[in-house]
This record gives sequence, C-alpha cells and structure tokens, in this order.
Amino acid sequence: MRDHLFIFGIMRSYTLWTWHGEVLDKPTTSRGTDYVDDWMNDHLEDMVRDVGEENFGKVHLYDSLKSDSEEQLYPGCTNFTRLSETLKLFSLKARHGWTDTSFTELLELLKEMLPENNTLPIRNYEAKKVLCPMGLEYQKIHACPNDCVLYRDEFASLKACPTCGLSRFKKKINGNSGDEDKDGPPAKVMWYLPIIPRFKRLFSIKEDAKNLKWHVDGRKCDNLLRHPADSPQWKKIDETFPEFGAEPRNLRLGLATDGMNPYGNLSSKHSSWPVLLMIYNLSPLLCMKRKYMMLSMMISGPRQPGNDIDVYLKPLIDDLKLLWEEGVDVYDSYSEELFCLRAMLFCTINDFPAYGNLSGYSVKGHFACPICEKNTSYIQLKHGQKTVYTRHRKFLPRNHPYRRMKKAFNGSPEDEVVARPRNGEEIYNQVENIDIVFGKHPKKKTTEKSIWKKRSIFFNLPYWCKLDVRHCIDVMHVEKNVCDTSSGLY
Repeated sequence: MRDHLFIFGIMRSYTLWTWHGEVLDKPTTSRGTDYVDDWMNDHLEDMVRDVGEENFGKVHLYDSLKSDSEEQLYPGCTNFTRLSETLKLFSLKARHGWTDTSFTELLELLKEMLPENNTLPIRNYEAKKVLCPMGLEYQKIHACPNDCVLYRDEFASLKACPTCGLSRFKKKINGNSGDEDKDGPPAKVMWYLPIIPRFKRLFSIKEDAKNLKWHVDGRKCDNLLRHPADSPQWKKIDETFPEFGAEPRNLRLGLATDGMNPYGNLSSKHSSWPVLLMIYNLSPLLCMKRKYMMLSMMISGPRQPGNDIDVYLKPLIDDLKLLWEEGVDVYDSYSEELFCLRAMLFCTINDFPAYGNLSGYSVKGHFACPICEKNTSYIQLKHGQKTVYTRHRKFLPRNHPYRRMKKAFNGSPEDEVVARPRNGEEIYNQVENIDIVFGKHPKKKTTEKSIWKKRSIFFNLPYWCKLDVRHCIDVMHVEKNVCDTSSGLY
C-alpha cells in the first residue's frame, strides 16, 4: 500500500470519502426518493402494459391489476391510484427493511388518516395481493419424496409413485374418527418459475433489450478473453449453427446449482437446491448482478437430490428444448419489432460434487478425474483407507521445471502426458445405453463399477454433444470447500 501511494499518489477525484465513513448529505437521499416516486408515476402505465395479459394463466388477474391502476385512492382524488401508492409504500418497505408487522401498522395508521371510503390496503397481506399480478407466475409441482418422478404430464393424475409406491400426499389423521385421511398436503413440492415469460419481460423493457445485444454492439474485440463471447466455444457455436448465431438477440445461458441450508444450524440435514440461470449476452458488469440472475426452480429438501436431480430438471429442459427447436415470438421494445427468440444452454458451472450430479460422472472412488477417467493415478492409504490422487505434474507443459524435481514430489521425474479430453459425442457414446431407475430406493448391487452413473438429461438438448465445454468448475467454490475441510483437521 505504501509503495502504491508513492508511485500513483491519492486519487484526485476522491473528494467525498464514502469508503472511509463519510455519509452523503440528507438532501441527496431525499432527492433520490423523489426521483424514484416520480419515475413510478411516469412509468406506471408502461409497467402495467409490459406485464401483458398473455403472461397470466387467468385473465382476471390482469383485469384486477388494470382496475387497481385506474381506481382512485379516495373519492375525488385525481393524482393517486390504489396501485401507485401501494407500489410506493412497498418500495419504501423494501429499501428500509421494514418488517411485515410494522408495515401493517403503518397501513392501518394511513387508512385512518385518509378520507373515508379510501381504497388503501389495511394489511400487508392485502397489499401483496394488489401487487401479486405484477410478478411472474410460478408452478408448484408435486414430487415423490424418494425423488422418483414429478407428478406432471403422464403422472399428473396419480395418487402414488409408480416406481416406489409411496403416497403422493402426507397422511392426515381425522380428529373425529382417528382414521388416516389421504387428502393431506403434498409430501414434497418443487417450485418451477417458467423462463419464457421472464425472457419476454426482459425484452419488453427498452433498456434491458438494448443490454441484451451488448456482446455485439458494446464488446471490445481485441483477441483477449474478457467475456464468454471471446471464447472458442462461442465462435464454434456461431459456425456450427449459423442461423442461431446470425441473430444477436438469441440468448446463451449458464446454469448453476448447489445445495444450501435455509435454516442455518437449526437443521443441519436439510438441503434445498436453487437452480440459477445467467444470461451471457449481457456485459460482465450486469451478467452477475442480482437483477439478472434468474431463479428457475427451487428443489426443496430435506435430502439433496443427488443423482436424481434429472427428475427435477425435466420442466426446465423442456422449455430450453422448445426455445432451441421452435423459438417463441417476442416483442423487442428497443428495436420496436417482433422477432423469434431462441436460446441455448451454453454451459453449467458448479463445484465438483454438483458437477458429478449434473454430468453423471462418478467423482468419488479410484477414477474420480473426469479427464483421465480409468487412467487416474491414485494411492489407497494403508491405515486411513482414504484415496489420494497423485501425479498431477503430467498436466504441466513438457518442459516445465517441476517435472524434473524429485525430492519435492514422489521421488521420481514425471514423463507422462495427460490424455486428450473426450468431446461430447464420445461421451454420449459411452453413456447412451445406460438405463437407470431414478429414486432413493434399494438398487441392485452389481460387481462391475462404472465411472458413469447415468446419461445426463442435458443430452436431451440437440446441441449438447456439439459443445466442447459442457460443465465448468467454479474454482473459487472448490477452494473454499477445500479450505473449510482443511481447517477442520487441525
């Protein structure tokens, strides 16, 4: 830090020390709040129009939103509507972190202060119902507790799992007779947020529609790897599928998922798996912003899906397949035209255990390296019975000095060369005939140990075999897992 100050000095433009505790003036904050309120008033009609009647499964939701945007806050009021003021209050609640209880008390107070017959909601629940149509739909899909099937399509009318026979619903005891009633709540639920309406909503906003073409209009092309659009895989997709690459508005998506415990230490066994999508058409500044990271589904616990995650990914894969093969008509508000939107899954990015769940490769045991496969170098410890993987130096260049070092490693030089990674078509030929039954139930024991546990559901996408890099490893996530594990050993 001292050398940096001597060489470059202090930044001249840093006059307001916000990073060192200096607080902005109050007039600035007030001016920002007025700006947000004015923006809401000016764009409320646009927001209602952008929602669109086609985004609702039930027409009355859109009609309710439309009527709330036109209904006066109280008789004789011409400047405020029920929807606009509820939206402003909810904006304040979100910005300042108000609790639901405090927000309800505020609504009750404002209800008394306003003239009689006013339409302001009196509780937090009623306010949420007013704004509910402005959100996007979601689907609650019942699932087998053993992760065998989702109760949709051909299984939608079943009351029990066709694989393990477990009931679809929790058994509820009738208080009068003491008998079990099967009409209880579902035993397990998966939440799916359809991605096609959300893509339509993005293109209906002029600024977002412009940003989705950044990789063509705003990217700096200098043969340096700054963005996925600079990668060889992006260019190969343009060459292999010229019709897809010719339309710059076609989306390329990244998928990430991992287990999390929403209850902290209160329930250490619970594991919920959110599945996120990132849009790589956006600039690096926006690509990983919270606003543009799309939660496509939530796989609830209490157990992690593991190898059975393909059962839950089926709705998402169906939508991705539709977006690739047929596309959907979307209105681009920036170009003011209707076009056929197509999208593809560019890659997945996870830590190593989640990579095994998604790809179907066995990341445990003697052949855990997905590059070396059956040529993985390992040693079985005599007393601890743990598997240690050795001879990493073969991944280094042939003339690297570490290859000749003996004492620092295993006492011998390294002359081997790493095997060539298999492409998608070679992997597909290996897993094409693997037929398994999903679910957490006893499986037949086989003497033959296969390095592939399943044929990944991603191979249902027509282009998946053509991709050079299908699954990426999140290095920072892996380092964190290693450090957390190592710290527990001392």
